[in-house]
Amino acid sequence: MADSVYKVIELIGTSPDSWEKAAKAAIDRAAGSLRDLRVAEVTEQDIQLKDGKVELYRTKLKVSFKYESKE
Repeated sequence: MADSVYKVIELIGTSPDSWEKAAKAAIDRAAGSLRDLRVAEVTEQDIQLKDGKVELYRTKLKVSFKYESKE
């Protein structure tokens, strides 16, 4: 079995509905341009407020994907 190398990036997803939907939005967008996503770890959650009301749920994620070999 060959050694593997993974890259970790940080993403922030947003949703007006929930932290779960915010996380899914970030993963769905990343999956559109990155292949072989492996693990997503929620590192932070917060809420953006406007006039004292919830405007957006924000979820910060660390996402890893495998580097592809050129061989």
